Amino acid sequence: MRKAPNKKQLPVIQDADLADKVVLVRVDHNVVKNGVIRDPYRIDRTIGTLYNIVERGGRIILMSHVGRPRNKKTGEITCDAGTSTEPIAAYIERKLHTRIHVPTFRIEDGRGIRGIDTSINLAIRDLRQHKIGGVYLPNTRWFEGEELTGELRESFVQQLAGLADVFVNDAFGSWQPHASTYDIANYLPAYAGFLMQEEIRHLDQVLRPQRPFVAVVAGAKYDTKIGPLNELYKKVDHLILGGVIYNTYLCAKYNIRIAGVSEEDIEAAKKLVSLDKKKKKIVELPHIVEADTLGKKVRGKFGKIAVQDLVAGKSYGYILDIDSRSFLDEKVAHVIGSARTIFVNAVMGYTPYFTEGSEALDRTIDRNRTAWKFYGGGDTLQEFKSLCPGLYLAVLDDALYYFFTGGGSVLKAIEQSDAMGMKPLQALLENKETLEKGLTK
Repeated sequence: MRKAPNKKQLPVIQDADLADKVVLVRVDHNVVKNGVIRDPYRIDRTIGTLYNIVERGGRIILMSHVGRPRNKKTGEITCDAGTSTEPIAAYIERKLHTRIHVPTFRIEDGRGIRGIDTSINLAIRDLRQHKIGGVYLPNTRWFEGEELTGELRESFVQQLAGLADVFVNDAFGSWQPHASTYDIANYLPAYAGFLMQEEIRHLDQVLRPQRPFVAVVAGAKYDTKIGPLNELYKKVDHLILGGVIYNTYLCAKYNIRIAGVSEEDIEAAKKLVSLDKKKKKIVELPHIVEADTLGKKVRGKFGKIAVQDLVAGKSYGYILDIDSRSFLDEKVAHVIGSARTIFVNAVMGYTPYFTEGSEALDRTIDRNRTAWKFYGGGDTLQEFKSLCPGLYLAVLDDALYYFFTGGGSVLKAIEQSDAMGMKPLQALLENKETLEKGLTK
């Protein structure tokens, strides 16, 4: 297996010649749901890169994926307003007081957009002549070649490359090696944007943390987190679990059954339970919330259970939250309060109805005034902002807090023990090596 290159070698936008160049910028603006921007945080974090490009004489073409318009089973692509980039372009227009053009291309039923046609040339001419402030391409996942292999993908990448002179990757949250994140770096001089650089710099503090290091991880499915969870377990001093991941752990450890937890996941979790018998890194949250059904809180339909009272062989309803009393527990409070680095990728309850655990977690973490606090993932950040708006605003400029724009990317880097192991970053490094070899010939 090829060793990932040193992050210090990463080609950065500061070294790019941008004057009078059209710059194709891959961002992670995947913030639209049903046609509405849920939270503009990830858009706002890229504004610095966009401003720098324009200030140095460059002209911007933006591209991002939005949602999952491709059906994984059938391969069919659905292009509709719910996954359009138009709301994002409109937001940037308001933010930067400029016109952002969103081109339209022919959409074929089930196949999406097969390619970029010449109709875009007029927009690029207007862009070069400063008649418009930027171009925002349609959702990259609307293009048939984005996630496929073979000629369609190759054709799409060449079409993208034909639009611009320089490529900048500022999409830390998009770690999958798709055409617009990976292949494109083989065709244009390619650089990391300012957000990408900042994310990697802070990721290094998670991969090489000050100790004690505490991680809090939750999720809706156990199987999607097995790899990162096992690697994270090796790195932490203490691990706190939430959501279905915690439910799965409880099933595996106490030989119980909880509604919504599969037998397959329970079997997978037994390895972690066995490992923890020796290492004892997992800090159990002692009070949980059980409900008869998924959905809204209905009086009389949910109740609180102490983990110590769980009975082997018994089946329980849905465990939908962590009781806030868990964070008053002496051991839990001590572990969080004495940590020097805390990484959170967790929504503790079934949102939007069961939020007690998440709010208690965030406020308990904040009481530790000396730890580095890293939050990863859009859902984690959204829950923090929704439940603790005053605290969120207060810590935005706190040097000890950092909010990653991509929780999945952080977990992927943790699984690989190296941010540079992600394919889109490898592509940037390989592009730099190719350019340097060409200059020395």
